[in-house]
Amino acid sequence: MPTFDLPMRLDTTIRPYDWGSVTAMPELFGTEPTGRPQAELWMGAHPADPSVAAAVPLDRLIAADPVSALGGPAVARFGPALPYLLKVLAVARPLSLQVHPTIAQAEAGFAAEEARGVPIGDPARTYKDRSHKPEMICAITPFHGLCGFRSPVVTAGLLARLGVPGLQPWIDALATRPAGQALRAVFAQMLDDSCAPLRAEVERALAGSADPGLAPYAGIAAACPGDPGVVAALLLNHVDLLPGQALYLGAGVPHAYLGGVGVEIMASSDNVLRCGLTTKHVDAPELMRVVDFTPAEPHLVEPERPGAGELSYVPPAPEFALTRYDLTGADPVELPGGLPRIVFCLEGETRVGELALRPGESAFVAAVAGTVLSGKGVAYLAGPGAFTV
Repeated sequence: MPTFDLPMRLDTTIRPYDWGSVTAMPELFGTEPTGRPQAELWMGAHPADPSVAAAVPLDRLIAADPVSALGGPAVARFGPALPYLLKVLAVARPLSLQVHPTIAQAEAGFAAEEARGVPIGDPARTYKDRSHKPEMICAITPFHGLCGFRSPVVTAGLLARLGVPGLQPWIDALATRPAGQALRAVFAQMLDDSCAPLRAEVERALAGSADPGLAPYAGIAAACPGDPGVVAALLLNHVDLLPGQALYLGAGVPHAYLGGVGVEIMASSDNVLRCGLTTKHVDAPELMRVVDFTPAEPHLVEPERPGAGELSYVPPAPEFALTRYDLTGADPVELPGGLPRIVFCLEGETRVGELALRPGESAFVAAVAGTVLSGKGVAYLAGPGAFTV
């Protein structure tokens, strides 16, 4: 079994989900297109698709010596597993209107499916692990999506602009009833199959609308015709991220990504509860149990600037934080030991100690392996966030 004394190059997997871009990652990384969508590049130790270091899956390497790999404080706080998962997302079409559970909800849901004997690999399984899945997306290109419930009074006005008479009961409920109560009732009705004829009317109205405020939802309708998530999406805030901006999503926040390329970091989990805009497993009843119906603005994470060419994103999740480095070839950046980190090269060349990374490549730096970053290009550093034992 290899040791953790030096940075370790990672062999990684790109998942070919149908919403992924055929061209974005090849253009970013200078690789040949496969002709298939390339949606998510995974870097981490999640057992569903661990990266490989020195021909050994990273989760197995860490399990063999968790204190050397992760550091004693991280093991004490998060257990003997890498607490985060790093990804690159290349979104060409809308993906999954979804929420993520709390830790308590994940543990209960996982235990229930285990008791029923649902295999982990079953496509109809909802809970893949016992963890929550807070996440943060940092835009590489202009990136847009849906995040959180808009004020229901504002949404009532948006729906009224569609000019669909059948929407009036929902408009009245959103305009007059308490916010959480109204959103729960209308969201549930929108997802119900009995409303399919009304949903079709809404799609036709969206297709014929020139209203700029409705344009993102018209795009969703064009990409996902007949999907119940099209109408439900109208309840959510639309958010546009410029390159370098970051969005944080906590438990229970409904969201969907619509387009763009970004670096995403999250707690090491694959728990996703979906209700639409997807060909994957949908579990609307469980989503309704988990979703938070409190209206809220999207949670943007403002980066700190601890040094020249450095942007540090620290969201309110102890499992992860992300730093972007614009390396100029001048002074190296010291990475002291003590924490488990992944370095990802986006542009140019990044050197992690003596290990050279090209675009799309990454390395694991164990807690016992302090090192330096150098080179000329753009790199992202993932690690645990601010936590106490």
